[in-house]
Amino acid sequence: MVINFRDSIFTHNVFNENILNELTFLAEKNNVIDSQFYSEYDIKRGLRNENGTGVLVGLTEIGNVHGYIMKEGKKIPDEGMLTYRGMDVKEIVKGFQRDKRFGFEEVSYLLLFGELPNKDRLEEFKYLLGECRTLPDGFTEDMILKFPSNNIMNKLERSILVAYSFDTNPDDISVKNILRQSIELIARVPTMIAYGYQAKAHYYDEKSLYIHSPKAELGTAENILHLIRPDNYYTRTEAELLDLALVLHAEHGGGNNSTFATHVVSSTGTDSYSAIAAAVGSLKGPKHGGANIKVKSMIENIKENIDDWENINEIENYLVKILKKQAFDRSGLIYGIGHAIYTISDPRAVMLKEKALKLAQEKNRVQEFNLYRNIEDTAIKIFREMKGREDISANVDLYSGFVYDMLNIPSELYTPLFAAARMAGWCAHRIEQVASEPKIIRPAYKNVEDNCKYIHLRER
Repeated sequence: MVINFRDSIFTHNVFNENILNELTFLAEKNNVIDSQFYSEYDIKRGLRNENGTGVLVGLTEIGNVHGYIMKEGKKIPDEGMLTYRGMDVKEIVKGFQRDKRFGFEEVSYLLLFGELPNKDRLEEFKYLLGECRTLPDGFTEDMILKFPSNNIMNKLERSILVAYSFDTNPDDISVKNILRQSIELIARVPTMIAYGYQAKAHYYDEKSLYIHSPKAELGTAENILHLIRPDNYYTRTEAELLDLALVLHAEHGGGNNSTFATHVVSSTGTDSYSAIAAAVGSLKGPKHGGANIKVKSMIENIKENIDDWENINEIENYLVKILKKQAFDRSGLIYGIGHAIYTISDPRAVMLKEKALKLAQEKNRVQEFNLYRNIEDTAIKIFREMKGREDISANVDLYSGFVYDMLNIPSELYTPLFAAARMAGWCAHRIEQVASEPKIIRPAYKNVEDNCKYIHLRER
């Protein structure tokens, strides 16, 4: 029997519902750890200290996220700052935008090599990326079109793993070889996600299939817009804003979940494709890279439940309902507000917000931009009044989804775009891990189960 690609062994109902319910009950009952043990053994849940700071588990020179000052054991809120190789990302952005250049390629070079390129080196690096953007012969047809996925992150993760088979030297973990693989991944991932989206749109959404060839002379942001749009058309403003989003998502220190995953997997001595695929799997989660999709869903829900987008009281009343788990997904979370490190401000959100206003004016969507801004201001006020929080601000996810929406980028590509940007940071951290730290990362877990004897089958 030939099984269509949409079919799966999991769609064939081999489970008796009653038996599955019984097994589920056992799985849940015997896998919930008593919360008192976490306090008793001083477990740092989520690798975070009681004051909210992260447990120090490593060193890096690649990126740094600053959001507070520690004074006498207390966390003092501070203006947010993001640095790449010690350089304030705000100054980096000002530099390339002042010259009316795209910045993602320059930032990728900085993260990988630890210094800014001169003009010749930058052109050489851009040339390398341009020559590597086309996928290997047969990859698009055999890997992407024959086996499309309804989820582009899932498709990207599989595509990266399959790239191992197209590499003539996949297991060599010398810095030289990892660097070659890194440049290829930074160049090819945008093509992978674009083709993954086109396959999904065609086979799942019954839209026309568009497979455009990447252009070597175009940068990353321009190529993405060129590849995902049927007519290849985009404006300079659109490309500049997407480029900014890529720059701001390229790196975020060693402690974020996906980058830490890169360090953990790389520490085993495995290949680049396995390590980077693990990072993609981490980023897929809604608590990490998928957060901007949750923001978009929340905003749509707010639009449906308030009559006047400019009525602050109406916005406030509905946000209070969300916070009290009475509205939206009933999680009690206002997505796009708050961050594990940033307190007073998230510099990425500040810069995206500024550019988002300019594009909103160009696209005649200022009223919608004002709704986002009102949600931001009102949510911060609510947290201050209801929870006594003075250390909370909008994060990058609040405005990134709106930016992508104004760029007519489908929501299925929001998190894959995050992955395409963070590829530079992940690869830089992988090189740093392999070059600096030979030890495998192996933290401890305390076993809190009592010892018991094995019971023979006939006696159970």
